[in-house]
Amino acid sequence: MDLSDVHLFLIITETNSLTQAARRLDISPMAVSRRLASLEQELGTRLLQRTTRSVSLTQEGTEFLPYARALIETEEGARALFSPDSKGASGLLRVTAPSGFGRRNILPLVPALLNDNPDLRIDVQLTEDIVDIVGRGIDVAIRVAPLRDSSLIARKLSDNPRIVCASPDYLRRFGVPQELHDLSSHHCLRLTNVLQWTFESQGQSTSMSVDGRFSSSNVEGVRELCIQGLGLAQLTLWDVKKEIAEGKLVEINLSDVQPQNLSVWALLPTNRHLPLRVSVFVEKLKASLLCTQMK
Repeated sequence: MDLSDVHLFLIITETNSLTQAARRLDISPMAVSRRLASLEQELGTRLLQRTTRSVSLTQEGTEFLPYARALIETEEGARALFSPDSKGASGLLRVTAPSGFGRRNILPLVPALLNDNPDLRIDVQLTEDIVDIVGRGIDVAIRVAPLRDSSLIARKLSDNPRIVCASPDYLRRFGVPQELHDLSSHHCLRLTNVLQWTFESQGQSTSMSVDGRFSSSNVEGVRELCIQGLGLAQLTLWDVKKEIAEGKLVEINLSDVQPQNLSVWALLPTNRHLPLRVSVFVEKLKASLLCTQMK
């Protein structure tokens, strides 16, 4: 199998266009089409559906995609290993993370990563959606919520308990809740899709339905209204660590329940042939979280 044709296949899936792939590789669209056909003939299956305007993966193309990436990444890793001119991590690092966590903890790492690795490119996708990292070609996904069962590889980066907090002004006006049932008499700010707040009691998970006059689809909205004194919020530690340290928010400890223990996770498609760019990013993020945690 010609790895240059495999690389061409990956570029087509990134650009969704034979013409754009041709421009990136500085060859003619006819040459792209001919080389793609050669790869399909060698594999004995059609990888892409072509129209005059776009291309899309067939089912067989979708199944081949992770193998294609592994082939190219293995070749790149081998070349870098024995190259005297190697200058650290290289290639395109694709990362997805929740927007709030990503802005605070990932984007600040980007300048140093790029400076230390001149051949590295980074694409950070900040979204609250759960992304299909295999199908979308994502190298690593950061998760701050309970993990669903999957075939993905999970690496723990940091503890991240859910905590209840409020502004000092709100607590002066409405008092500090002491037990779980006290929450029902308070204004609760919640994430749109989170109808219950979850805690732990005697090693078991326990939840309570909450309601209030404001909800938001992202953490920033809830946190900002909490700072302004509009109610209580349950967010994860890394969502409000900075505000608690600055005294803008106060953590509330309830006597009959404990915070739910969560973690920050890095999800990887596989542990095999892990590209250097992924290892470098994951270790840098883990070290940054540990350093911040110790302050």
